Amino acid sequence: MKFIADFHIHSKYSRATSHDMDLESLDKWAKIKGIKVLGTGDFTHPEWLKNLKAKLEPAEPGLFRLKKSNSETRFFLTAEISCIYSKAGKVRKIHILVFAPSFEAVDKINAQLGWIGNLKSDGRPILGLDAKELAKIVLNASEDCLVIPCHAWTPWFSIFGSKSGFDSIEECFEEYSKYIYAIETGLSSDPLMNWRLSALDKITLISNSDAHSPQKIGREANVFEGEELSYQSILNAIKCGGRTSANSANLRLIYTIEFFPEEGKYHYDGHRLCNISLSPEESKKYNNICPNCGKILTIGVLNRVNSLADRPEGSKPEGAIPFKSLVPLSEIIADVFGVLPGAKQVEKEYQSLIEKFGNEFEILLKISRQNLEIATLPEIAEGVERVREGKISILPGYDGVYGKIKIFSKEEKKSSVRQGILF
Repeated sequence: MKFIADFHIHSKYSRATSHDMDLESLDKWAKIKGIKVLGTGDFTHPEWLKNLKAKLEPAEPGLFRLKKSNSETRFFLTAEISCIYSKAGKVRKIHILVFAPSFEAVDKINAQLGWIGNLKSDGRPILGLDAKELAKIVLNASEDCLVIPCHAWTPWFSIFGSKSGFDSIEECFEEYSKYIYAIETGLSSDPLMNWRLSALDKITLISNSDAHSPQKIGREANVFEGEELSYQSILNAIKCGGRTSANSANLRLIYTIEFFPEEGKYHYDGHRLCNISLSPEESKKYNNICPNCGKILTIGVLNRVNSLADRPEGSKPEGAIPFKSLVPLSEIIADVFGVLPGAKQVEKEYQSLIEKFGNEFEILLKISRQNLEIATLPEIAEGVERVREGKISILPGYDGVYGKIKIFSKEEKKSSVRQGILF
């Protein structure tokens, strides 16, 4: 058995999220994307938790499905918590992903956190709580909970972030560091970048979408293979990572699905208001000061990795879990037609391909180029193939601006548009 899991998403009760982030829409889009296990997100929010308890029923141990449904989608209890606090003379802003094995554990966590902050204010609550203390609360609720630093390298709100993070897991979690088994790489970094830090060799690198709309789930994800599907088997697989263990023999994390990190919105350094984007080498020439306005640049993920790395580029530790970098199918189609991903012609072709092949990951990972060419424009088949081979160009993202993917040249796009009209 092989399946894809995305653990980090948000509900409609989080800020800046789609009103469609409800269980029914998430179930629908999980099927479209090809996701088997999907995090619920936001279990700390009272209204969303009420939804979860009312609409979900137990499936495999620790997993849930929609009531009165034969859907194969399994939900997994998760939440993201924003910790903002002062430590060692510096303001820290850390986002933490929490896994819980049951509603009983969730209720215990929420009871404690409710004394510290207002859980009703946002699906991702902001608490004046040390990340170490959050870990203590979560693990006291159940030893089968898991605490994972989110999007570990982004400048704001992350464990290694240039603006408010730490230089090590130990500096952040102190005696609770031994309970940190994984970190989330985030959209602006990939495992290849993280492998440059020997301190992360025993840490499992996972990837999730952090989706705020149903269409974005699975843009990063995790692929598992094994005999058993349960909360505990997933937990053990993450804890063991790529290392062989009796605990992980029935399920393994075999690879992660990644953005090309340059497409993430904090890969390069920069200053969005001045439209300034700089590589780490360029930033150094300017002493990390914006050459336009004289203010301090937002130091991006690549620069931050460089500053903490103790290995050269291209290093790969023994037993490291591999990864595959992909571009969402709608972006590939949009690039062929020379339009935005939300255009009607993109949506029409996307739906046609899903109807023919079942789900998006099937198309991006498995369907042969020959079969794609039979079902769609040859340029779309070519686009999928180029992404698989990494033959794309990207203008890196910076300071909150997503990078821009280019699969085809302008001349190739003109030809595609003409053929698309005929098609």
